[in-house]
Amino acid sequence: MTRFLQTAFVLIFTAALAAGQSASTPVTVIDSPARAASGEPNLFADSRGKVYLSWIEAAGEKRHALRFSMWEMGRWTAPGTISEGENWFVNWADFPSLIAASDGTMAAHWLAKSAPDTFAYDVKLSLSTDGGRTWSKPLTPHSDGTTSEHGFVSMVELSKGRLAAAWLDGRNFKSSHGSHGSKQDEMTLRFTTISRDLRMTQDQVIDERVCECCQTSAAMTSEGMVVVYRDRSEKEIRDISIARFIRGRWTLRTVHADGWEIEGCPVNGPSVAAKGKRVAVAWFTAAKNTPRVNIAFSTDAGATFIAPTQVDDGSPVGRVEVLMLDDGSAFVVWMERAGKGAEIKARRVKQGGSRQPSITIAASSAARSSGFPQIARSGQDVFFAWTESSNPQRVRTAMLKIPDKR
Repeated sequence: MTRFLQTAFVLIFTAALAAGQSASTPVTVIDSPARAASGEPNLFADSRGKVYLSWIEAAGEKRHALRFSMWEMGRWTAPGTISEGENWFVNWADFPSLIAASDGTMAAHWLAKSAPDTFAYDVKLSLSTDGGRTWSKPLTPHSDGTTSEHGFVSMVELSKGRLAAAWLDGRNFKSSHGSHGSKQDEMTLRFTTISRDLRMTQDQVIDERVCECCQTSAAMTSEGMVVVYRDRSEKEIRDISIARFIRGRWTLRTVHADGWEIEGCPVNGPSVAAKGKRVAVAWFTAAKNTPRVNIAFSTDAGATFIAPTQVDDGSPVGRVEVLMLDDGSAFVVWMERAGKGAEIKARRVKQGGSRQPSITIAASSAARSSGFPQIARSGQDVFFAWTESSNPQRVRTAMLKIPDKR
């Protein structure tokens, strides 16, 4: 173990609903490359298992920078800068991302204000073809030109040399002044593709009415791209849907009919992971006034799902992320209330519904400033990133080796 790693703690926990069963799992805190006054982390692992961390960092008065680092030889590399600006939209729930394609192309997104109104901001995309040393002039994937909300972006590699981005688009809102949840306002889910030479297709609608500010998540199956998101019916049922891009067409279906009727957006989106035809979707719901974190599995690239399994320990905040493991099980991270604060928890769940004991990754807070914990996998190593809601706040990182239990 290098000097950049320090074993923080080994915790033993008894899982809810698994009486008498416990797990001893070492969680190793890693020196974070992010400085003080940082937040909004994102993790990504490419097809070779290389892990990338991105985050936003204060860069002066009213100025921010999107920075990134890579895990190499047992440590995070010196941070690089993707972009820097004074007119950014920086938000605990709508955070930037970074992905790397199989040909080495890197793509990053962030958000910039388009008008003084609270929810008037645009998506900015930039590509790098030289390992992150230089970045292209920013592109905007939406062509509507309205001063409305555009964000909650998910990006994947659609095919070699071609990336795809999906996002929430507020061009149909009657006004960007209003609060989210108005019955007259329609948030849409949209999609475009971006080539390595910066050409974009015309953006297209995936779903014409979705929840206003829950995160989207995207993955590639062996049959095509899938996007999961919180839908919004005319009766204000806000359950999780999946959109499948198969043979050039989008098809939509509900992952599970929770029946969560809620007038406003809960700001608590789903997460999807895929390997071949296997798909896992994790999400938060409070249907029937019962908060839960669920996971559902599919073996046909998201065309159908088996009944969900409850993941949490009984008092979840939500804020989920999921990744798929080689044996078909999934690893889920979420936030759970604990005393006056919260904890970042993780658990391995099998497709048949059996669960390993939960693991506490770090103490946290249920406040918005603690953001959304992130995960990525390289082989048997799982990396975590989160925002420590201290003063000033700071991005922290950790890792653990997946227990070899079947």
